[in-house]
Amino acid sequence: MEKTRRLVRKIGLVAHDAMKKDMIEWVLWNSEILKGHTFFCTGTTGTLIKQALKNKHPEEEWDITILKSGPLGGDQQMGSRIVEGEIDYLFFFTDPMTLQPHDTDVKALTRLAGVENIIFCCNRSTADHIISSPLFEDPEYVRTHPDYTTYTKRFEDKNVVDEAVESVEKRLKE
Repeated sequence: MEKTRRLVRKIGLVAHDAMKKDMIEWVLWNSEILKGHTFFCTGTTGTLIKQALKNKHPEEEWDITILKSGPLGGDQQMGSRIVEGEIDYLFFFTDPMTLQPHDTDVKALTRLAGVENIIFCCNRSTADHIISSPLFEDPEYVRTHPDYTTYTKRFEDKNVVDEAVESVEKRLKE
């Protein structure tokens, strides 16, 4: 009998304080599907999820990397992992009723998820749809990676450095 190939998904888990219980319940509800995947979690969320999974599945070894708390740099650590290609999915349960003191970090994560074209959701209903999609467990599915070559080479044919050097030299002579 041929063994089915399984792709390990790299999953980011983040939840605002008012959404942590919802995130933990969602992870526990879907724990059978989530077994064997790799997780990156911001501090408190990751600590709580790890504890909940250990309680439900004491025999299971979970691959969970716990980053700093979101407002203390965890959001930036998560963003760095997204940019480095270490995260395929970001489940970020946001609290729509509370202004976050680190709102710029939240926006940056949202932006990076779009730039890197990773699967991203900010609520439980969307997370339910994502994890129940046949694509979640399809080893053939790989997201497309945007080509930003035009953007990264936008100064290639411009003399910006030479112009800056000339400008500084001119000012120094004055």
